[in-house]
Amino acid sequence: MGILFTLAAIAGSLAGLTLVYSVDLPQINDLERYRPSTTTELYDQKGRPFGSFALERRILVNYDDFSPILRQAVISIEDKNFQSHWGINVFRVAGAAWHDIASHGRAQGASTLTMQLARNLFLSAERTTARKVQEAYLAIQIERSFTKEQIFTLYGNQIYLGHGMYGFEAASEFYFSKHASELNLTEAALLAGLPKGPVAYSPLLNPEKALRRRNLVLSEMEDDKAITHQQAEAARTAPLGLHIAQPEMSVAPWFVEEVRRELEKQFGTEEVHEAGLRVETTLDVDLQTVANHAVNDGVAAYERRHSWKGASQNVLAQGMTLEDYKHVDWVMKVQPGDYVHALVTSVLPLEIRARVGNLAVVMTPEDWKWTGQAHGDDLVKPGDVIYVQLQQGMEGTAHKATLEQDSGAQGSLMAIDNTSGDVLAMVGGRDYSVSQFNRAIQSERQTGSSFKPYVYTTAIEDGVKPEDIIVDAPVSFGSYTPHNYEGDYKGAMTVLNAFAESRNIPALKLAARVGIHKVIDTAHRFGVTSNIPAYLPVALGAVEITLQEQVASYSVFPNDGIRVTPRLLKKVSNADGITLWEQAPAVTEVTSQETARTMMRLLEQVTRTGTGAAAAALKHPIGGKTGTTSDFTDAWFLGFSPSVTCGVWVGFDSRQSLGEKETGAKAALPIWMTFMKAAIQGKDDEHFSGEAEQPTGAKADAALPAAAGSPATPKPAFAKPGIAPSPAATQKPAATPQRPGATATQAPTKLPHSGMTVTDIPPVVTKPQPAANKPQSPPKPVVKPALPQ
Repeated sequence: MGILFTLAAIAGSLAGLTLVYSVDLPQINDLERYRPSTTTELYDQKGRPFGSFALERRILVNYDDFSPILRQAVISIEDKNFQSHWGINVFRVAGAAWHDIASHGRAQGASTLTMQLARNLFLSAERTTARKVQEAYLAIQIERSFTKEQIFTLYGNQIYLGHGMYGFEAASEFYFSKHASELNLTEAALLAGLPKGPVAYSPLLNPEKALRRRNLVLSEMEDDKAITHQQAEAARTAPLGLHIAQPEMSVAPWFVEEVRRELEKQFGTEEVHEAGLRVETTLDVDLQTVANHAVNDGVAAYERRHSWKGASQNVLAQGMTLEDYKHVDWVMKVQPGDYVHALVTSVLPLEIRARVGNLAVVMTPEDWKWTGQAHGDDLVKPGDVIYVQLQQGMEGTAHKATLEQDSGAQGSLMAIDNTSGDVLAMVGGRDYSVSQFNRAIQSERQTGSSFKPYVYTTAIEDGVKPEDIIVDAPVSFGSYTPHNYEGDYKGAMTVLNAFAESRNIPALKLAARVGIHKVIDTAHRFGVTSNIPAYLPVALGAVEITLQEQVASYSVFPNDGIRVTPRLLKKVSNADGITLWEQAPAVTEVTSQETARTMMRLLEQVTRTGTGAAAAALKHPIGGKTGTTSDFTDAWFLGFSPSVTCGVWVGFDSRQSLGEKETGAKAALPIWMTFMKAAIQGKDDEHFSGEAEQPTGAKADAALPAAAGSPATPKPAFAKPGIAPSPAATQKPAATPQRPGATATQAPTKLPHSGMTVTDIPPVVTKPQPAANKPQSPPKPVVKPALPQ
């Protein structure tokens, strides 16, 4: 009788407490629509995943995806009566509540799996009587609405298991590199012990406590007759058996980061990291892989050209030990072909041994032959941090590697689809683990001669023709006396060849002719956002622009004057497949088709006979332009095929010199060629717009340099700076109509910050007047202080 009275009192108390604490609780109906925080996945244009975002690393699976031994282990340690109770264990809850009231302390553990699920989904982690009662109320409601399998599935996907892992599937892949359905007894017992204290019982942070907790789970399973005594004994003596899945660096880490920023602007941080979005991007994983290797191999080739400079640091000299040192490179998984920092552990004359994390590497004289040193102990010593490239093959238990140099040189690459503006590949530097700075988008660098297309575009819009003759000869614009990179002068030459050979004097004369303000306007029209000062040397690239803007601008030429804004995203869908956002290509006409096609002749000539002639080895329709700055601080190559535009930059973040003769053609072009060889593969039949309509031999004629003084070319008529009309122009009976907005002369323009005046050179007679057809008088010089060379 007393027992019945006690049970009635407990039931009445619980009913009263439930009534009090059930106010403002969530409706269980919400659970039917509940979707746990999941990972946002990024896909390339062929539907291949390559990146993700998540605050909670969770992989949703079904009930049958949890191995039976895992399900039993969880029930044995967390809720032995799970299959029979109706959400709560009355005696355990009552005892915990009474203990809490009597001790004014924290409640004892009494939660069933269903109560834990209710707490994780709807309540705080505060351990009080009020929260226990709310748990009980919600657990009863959950049990009334869902089956046991559904409840376990929700619990198994929701529970936190340490190190950012939520749910048994994500934890299984992290701790053991296998699916939850593949767990064995010891592995299942270890995971089942984690919900009570993911940090306290972490096998990484507290392996001894994790082992004791695992063995407790095994004992509980034995008591429940879920396993035999022999199975329990064998499992208790087994090691933890961890096989931690080392995270792999995304194939496109800089691209992923830019996507994250753009998504957060569109949807907010919470939605991006918790809503499990499906993001269809513009990336091509295959081309991105090629781009990664092209940049790293290209910069490594540059480093080798400039000899061995020694190790970057010695950890022993800094008071560290060989065992304790860790490099940021070692967080991510590495594989053959990767460039990575290594720690020298031992050195012999004919052998260098090092480690990359726990990976042993070995090098022999052939692997450092490029340094010119015969003996390894003349190069490095134990404790040195060096740069290596992992190779295929093993020597004993050590991986083969080659010695490389990391002096700080960087490279970046960006490629877009000409038609859509899709960013196909993006490399922001040499090593994302070391530097997350994106040199393809965030870095503004001096462009050198890669700025000249803006000058020539402006001149062509003003009536200049590729066959016009311009004199490459010494000239001064006031106090500014420029020179060519080569240090010589070629006299009269066509505009076509002046551009192809990247002669500085002709570019400056053209800029002075049309006015530097017009050149700057052209650059801005093409999408350059930099603040460009109105100084004549800007025509030679004395201006800083990002690689992204340069690539987008160059794509205008093969696009017949249309600029397509680069884009990273195509479509974003939610977890149910409903499209949330979709982006169409954004296009703008920035110059006429005629001008673009004329510029194409110039840009193609660069890759046939000019500074980028090495690219002709690709045997494909291409065009482009080299760029080299003063003192060789920046090396560029920007170019395109009919379908893809790609740009490459090489330099130091510190803006130190790359070294003598490290031009765009030498440092950047080989990287561009490696990438473009892959980009044009399978596109043998593509051609530039308008080429199909060209007369037979037109392309061949364009490729031939015009020789001054030949019968087909008039002899130079000017000893002073100027442009002579082409033979075709001198035979025209009437003036060529000007492009809308063009003017014959311009008023003098005040140079900012100088007090000097620029007097633009009058237009040359490529637009002959009806009354006369003779050259103009020599142009007036532009006054400009000399730039440091």
